[in-house]
Amino acid sequence: MLLISTYELGRQPFGLASPAAWLREEGHHVVCADVSRSPLAAAALAEAELIAFFLPMHTATRLALGAIARVRALNPRAVLGAYGLYAPLSETILRQAGVAHIVGGEFEQPLIDLCRTLAGTGTAEPSRLVVLDRQQFRVPDRAGLPPLAAYARLVVGGATKTVGYAEATRGCKHLCRHCPVVPVYRGRFRVVQAEVVLEDIRRQIAAGARHITFGDPDFFNAPGHAVRLVEALHREWPELTYDATIKIDHLLAHRDLVPVLGATGCLFVTSPHFSQ
Repeated sequence: MLLISTYELGRQPFGLASPAAWLREEGHHVVCADVSRSPLAAAALAEAELIAFFLPMHTATRLALGAIARVRALNPRAVLGAYGLYAPLSETILRQAGVAHIVGGEFEQPLIDLCRTLAGTGTAEPSRLVVLDRQQFRVPDRAGLPPLAAYARLVVGGATKTVGYAEATRGCKHLCRHCPVVPVYRGRFRVVQAEVVLEDIRRQIAAGARHITFGDPDFFNAPGHAVRLVEALHREWPELTYDATIKIDHLLAHRDLVPVLGATGCLFVTSPHFSQ
């Protein structure tokens, strides 16, 4: 199986590492290709039976559409898939391009089900464009991806830090009309288990990360979960810094937690505007 990321804001793609862990646990041979950092290996492309594009945003989708025709020409027998927030939102154009399997939301188990069906070892339920079933996550497997040093770095106080990336939750409880999360999750969110998040970060620190970006649509969708995570991180690595995205209304509603962020190494917060 070949998992392809075309664009992920200059960070190592969680959307490849997470399903790779699930698929490898099942015994599948998985190649992860981040074509924003290195060319796609011809051998991996030619040998793949299933090629799936990770589409977390509009730019990634547009780049993937440009790559699909080349992929089909070089490996016409491969089954094509797409997953991530923009996969169901782009269903029509993806199917026109030849993509047979599309899923958004919690995509790891659906990818397992698809592989079982293609291998003749299981029968997938009727295809759902959006799956929001709760999952027991696996620790992401980043083997085969470019090293963290190949991605965006943080420059602060004259020093440069290697940056890792983690997700503590997916989806969002808000219904902001500008946001692509809303048509997929419709006001719901899912928690990534704390032990999974912490182990993922441990492995990234071992690989050189000195700062972590939490990529949740809103880190304070589950404020208790978020605080427990950053307090545990700070106890284990007092010098580690991090950043997160938190809505202005959540910062106001949970203003008592803002000092906790500062005390545990939060360097900055990215704040979208109000909900509605």
